[in-house]
Amino acid sequence: MDNKDSEAEIHPLKTEDVKAQENHENSVERRIVSKQSSRLSRLSRWRTAAFFISLFLCLIIVFAFSFIIPCPERPVSERTWFRNYDNAVAYQFLAIEDVNEDKVQDVLFAFKANNGSSSFNRSCLDEGLPSPCAFIAAVSGTNGRALWERPAAEEVEWMECGIKQLGGAEAPGCLVVGKPVSLTAVDLRTGKVQWRQSSDFGANYTVLTPVSVIPDVDSDGVQDLIIFIATGDKIKTFIHSGKNGKQIGSTGSLNVDGKARYIRLNLDSSSYFLFYTKNSLYAYSLKDLYSAATGMEIKLPSLEQDPQWEKNIDSTVHRLSLLSSGDFRYLAKIPGRSRENILVVNSEMATLINAQNLQTLWTLNVSHVVREPLLGYYKPDVLGIILESEIGPNRKKVMIVESGSGAVQWDLKLNSRAESPGPATLSTADHRSAFLIWGEYQAAGNETRSRAPLQKLYLFHPSYTNVLLELRNSTDQIIAFNATLFERSRHACYVLLRGPQPSEEPGSVSLMKRKLKEDVSESRVIWLSQVAVDSEQYVRDRLYRMRFHSR
Repeated sequence: MDNKDSEAEIHPLKTEDVKAQENHENSVERRIVSKQSSRLSRLSRWRTAAFFISLFLCLIIVFAFSFIIPCPERPVSERTWFRNYDNAVAYQFLAIEDVNEDKVQDVLFAFKANNGSSSFNRSCLDEGLPSPCAFIAAVSGTNGRALWERPAAEEVEWMECGIKQLGGAEAPGCLVVGKPVSLTAVDLRTGKVQWRQSSDFGANYTVLTPVSVIPDVDSDGVQDLIIFIATGDKIKTFIHSGKNGKQIGSTGSLNVDGKARYIRLNLDSSSYFLFYTKNSLYAYSLKDLYSAATGMEIKLPSLEQDPQWEKNIDSTVHRLSLLSSGDFRYLAKIPGRSRENILVVNSEMATLINAQNLQTLWTLNVSHVVREPLLGYYKPDVLGIILESEIGPNRKKVMIVESGSGAVQWDLKLNSRAESPGPATLSTADHRSAFLIWGEYQAAGNETRSRAPLQKLYLFHPSYTNVLLELRNSTDQIIAFNATLFERSRHACYVLLRGPQPSEEPGSVSLMKRKLKEDVSESRVIWLSQVAVDSEQYVRDRLYRMRFHSR
């Protein structure tokens, strides 16, 4: 202390300088802290303002969507509706498409009458057709209201809907093959005729169905159509423009040895048409058919030929050496892992052929198959094939076969009429299918053969392998039957078209849509075995709550 005091006495100015320097440093620090505090204060105010502005904007958006901007109204679908036509006959045709773009599927069908319904007051004379004539009608899937009706032809030979770009329109269209020979393109949305063309198919002909859509070969920007007409032992090929219906090139001719049908098989970069009669199988590439009709070669990616297939096709008569024996009843395309395979059904067995190397994958002993195979899912995401075979007078057997191995997963014997509709499937949310089957089930020991079988509709789901639900009993003549989801992943329904056929006297034609759940809640539970796992009401309730899925 004495030293410091003495130093202060000796150097008084130095002490004052040190104090002044310390005061200056403190002042600088205070100014820096003050500036930092001011900046933080301003930043805090900006953050607070940004927060409240964002909150205000969010509230405005929520308020707008809740009260100002109206939500799209979801159409309320009736559970059951009917549409009736008097003094008419119905064609065996039923299509499901969204006609009025309300995201609910609608129904298209064809009938023959003197006039349309009272909703439109259309007559055959409006289109220059003799009366009676064939009408095409579109009916709303929500309530059965007629969306449009149009006289299309004197008779309908075939009709196909959902063809994209038909007539150059943005919306899909329907192609009507009529008699006398005419091709008519109809807009799916409005029912207006896009184009109509006459064609000479010859006498005593049969249209091989379905009509096939092929790539644009006339370079007009619209995909084209190829139509096959069977006359005796020949098949005529007609290629028509999808834009205006005019024929492209001339008529081609294929030789076969009997009544033929066909399927189309799409390979990686080529497309083949397989024509089959009772004894023979013929294969033509799309490139061959185009060259025969036009006399020209065309280079398109989808008009190539498959080398492996060409090795197995006789270049002279175009027979395909697929199986050693003939007796072909049905050919069907079965989706595989990388490409479609071919299911060949004859009178004694079903055989799955690998479409890549034409080798047999599996065979199954099944005789007298009476319908084209149908696809469904017995196991989750494992594709199955539904086969119906005749096992006696008015008796049939329904089998579900695993497509990968050919193993029978489930089977059922039923009494059945010859004219009963075929089965249908609906995809469920558990990645399986609900199966709708027509026939009459009778428990073992209670079979009665003295009367004609009744026509009953059954529901089967793999979650209950020993249960059938009897949904309805129909005594009317059923012309066409279909089942589908009328809305995406919901509203499972079936559609029935009933009444006289064109070869019969006119009468009452009825179109009905029925929600599946309505029948499930009132159904009769049938135990296929003596073991009842759950109560009948529990089974009904569980299948009633079953959810569906649009694949």
